[in-house]
This record gives sequence, C-alpha cells and structure tokens, in this order.
Amino acid sequence: MARLVVHDGRTNFSELQAELARGDQNRLLYYAFDLLWLDGQDLRKRPQIERKVTLQGLFDSYRLEPPVLFSEHLLGDGQQLFEHARTLKYEGIISKHADAPYRSERTEAWLKVKTVQREKFPVVGFIKDPTGVAALYLGKQLGKELVYMGKVGTGWSRIISSQIRKQLDTVVSPKSKLTKPIRKPKATWVEPSFVADIEYRDITSEGLLRASSFKGLSRK
Repeated sequence: MARLVVHDGRTNFSELQAELARGDQNRLLYYAFDLLWLDGQDLRKRPQIERKVTLQGLFDSYRLEPPVLFSEHLLGDGQQLFEHARTLKYEGIISKHADAPYRSERTEAWLKVKTVQREKFPVVGFIKDPTGVAALYLGKQLGKELVYMGKVGTGWSRIISSQIRKQLDTVVSPKSKLTKPIRKPKATWVEPSFVADIEYRDITSEGLLRASSFKGLSRK
C-alpha cells in the first residue's frame, strides 16, 4: 500500500513530504496495489494479475471508500503509457509482468521508470566556492515578472564549475533582478544574461524545481 497526496489532479511527492512534516493526515490517500496474504493464505506465488483481481474483489465486497483506494492498472504498450505520463508531467510509471509471482527484491518483473523534464532557466545568482560555483540560483520569466525557481548544485565537474564562474563573473549585479527579492545571504547576484539547461523531476507546490541537475550554460 502506498501513501500519496493528490494535488492538481495528480500525485505530488512534495505535497506528501509537507503533509508528513506537519504531522497532518487529512489529505493522505492510501492506494492498495497488491495482496500478499488473505485469511492466513499465502498468495505470493500467484500471478500478479490474479492477486489484483482478488484485491479488487475485497474492495467490492466491503465497499471500501477513500481514503483507501484500489490502484488501477493498464495492460498494453508501456512505452506509450510512459510518453503520456511525461506529457502530463507525472513522476513516472511502474511496470510489472502480469503473470509474475511476488518477489520482495527488485527484479526485471518490477520496474520503476521515472520521467525527466528538461527546460532552460535564467541564472539569477550563484554561490561561490574556492574554484568555481557551489550552486546556481534560477529564475523563470512569467510575463513581465522574473520569478524564483530554486537552485541547482549538481551536474558539473570541477573544470565546468570554473568555466561557469568565469562567465557569470562578467555579469555580476549589485542586487537581485528577481521581481520579488528573496533573502539569500551567500548569493552573488547576476544579470539574467545566461540560461542554464536543467533536468528536473517536478515542480513543487511552492513553485520550486525538485531533483534538478545542470546540463549546460549558454547566453540568451
């Protein structure tokens, strides 16, 4: 069974983290996706699809309702489903062999495939380290506003870090160019003349990039 929070029509990991941190469970949903034991009977050697049918039967018999939900599944082209998940900005898909027995360890019969988003964001500042940059602060142009999107601190080598620093040192600004200034005592602010190519998993409910990774830097 998986604990999830649904936000804007889709599950949201960041919202789940926030909910658990507050000790609040009002928005938690519990998705039942497998059934291993029933009335003392071990079902683990039965095919996955058979266990799901039995699980669905329990929901129907006991008329179970939210916050407990049955995790639906789709049979068909996994690649096509993955492309739809990426378009809808879901976090990924889980693929299972329908005829496989249950195994507690990870196997090829149970795969978790994460989607990755990729976009270019203006660099609005950075944190120095002795030879380059420790992190980049990122923004996004929304109409006439330049809003804060969080920071990225992975994805570069020591050489690339030094190259980034040399480029950003040419556009240092005395103050932040964000429409709504944020407090970052260690930041060196820059003109948003460079854009960073970023891969990320999702955007949190606070509007920040989650699990971001640097892929390149270029001038606008």
